Amino acid sequence: MNRADPVANYGVELSSALRGPRGFKARMVADITDGFADTLSAHTATAASRADAVRGALREFGTPAEIARSCQRELTIAQARHTAGAIAITVPLMIAGWRLAHSSANGDPWVLPFAAYPLAAVGGLAALLALLTLAATGRPSGEHPLTALLPSVMAWTGTIASVAMILAAVSLVVATPLAASWPVVAVATVTTAAFHGVVAASARGCRDCARLPLTG
Repeated sequence: MNRADPVANYGVELSSALRGPRGFKARMVADITDGFADTLSAHTATAASRADAVRGALREFGTPAEIARSCQRELTIAQARHTAGAIAITVPLMIAGWRLAHSSANGDPWVLPFAAYPLAAVGGLAALLALLTLAATGRPSGEHPLTALLPSVMAWTGTIASVAMILAAVSLVVATPLAASWPVVAVATVTTAAFHGVVAASARGCRDCARLPLTG
């Protein structure tokens, strides 16, 4: 940390204390840090020393830990929406890709192994829950009875969906050598594995947020 720059230090401490979507968090930290810089500038004009100005600005504006407690709720909801969005987009695309592969394979039974069907059903249920979460958290007020549960629900939903995706990818890998139209299966496998990475990363972020108290 840069001891000579309390504003930069403030931003670093605040960013370290917060959990949430990277871009959303970066914008929030930048806005708050700018506010602290303005407060510090006002105190610098009247304080006897730089240290006094920093202490006065922290008392008036709030420490990074205090601000983080009041901001984490918004970031946690944003992370739940991010995870829900990842599921709502990738699962339907994955299933649509499987159906396209199946329809273009001229009845080849190995294009979609049997194991892929129940896994697709699990993914479909996860996508439905994700859409409901997006609808619930899209209210202007952002308040609803299940707000406190949404981060944990979406964390587990994302985890289950990502596990279903990787299991489906494994079943497709097993089926690839047996399929007459193996290039189609290979494309479906790579796509499924890529979607797994997207959902798994977002679900991991949601689990991190779910461990924090939802205050503010």
